[in-house]
Amino acid sequence: MKDCHGHAAHGGGSGRRQFLQRVVLGGGVSLLAASPWGGAVASGGKVDALLLSCMDYRLIDDIERYMAGRGMKNCYDHVILAGASLGAITDKFPAWNKTFWEHLDIAIKLHGIHTVMIMDHRDCGAYKVILGPDHTESAEREHATHRSQLARLRTLILERQPALKVETLLMGLDGRVEVVA
Repeated sequence: MKDCHGHAAHGGGSGRRQFLQRVVLGGGVSLLAASPWGGAVASGGKVDALLLSCMDYRLIDDIERYMAGRGMKNCYDHVILAGASLGAITDKFPAWNKTFWEHLDIAIKLHGIHTVMIMDHRDCGAYKVILGPDHTESAEREHATHRSQLARLRTLILERQPALKVETLLMGLDGRVEVVA
């Protein structure tokens, strides 16, 4: 099987997982030095998009399946912040804001991304911690809250990087994804 660049695809995403494990477990310095497949990241070429998603363990496999289903297996950078869109813009955790913007900048510089995909999900614990449980009183209110945060981050991204395309998505706990305008 080939990836979006015509290269042999790595089975099961294990290379991506090993790379993420290295970064999380203290190998972050190596992030700029080398990719998990050997070559220097700076010369690693282009990917299609940067995906921002939540850290919720219940949906990691669903996110990977969704991206593969769009033909993007191994063709996107992935930033994970609790709350996804809300995590990137909340005043409660300003370091998360900085982290998101720095990752976006480096994804543009190193990989030439042209799309940012922001994927929130229903029943998000970070939303409950940051905004309180009221936003989930009803499915309609929860949807409106996500739509508002997704739109706010989309606007901020386009103010800084007007050439980028921004997709706003909401995943259900069943793995289904809807586009949120």
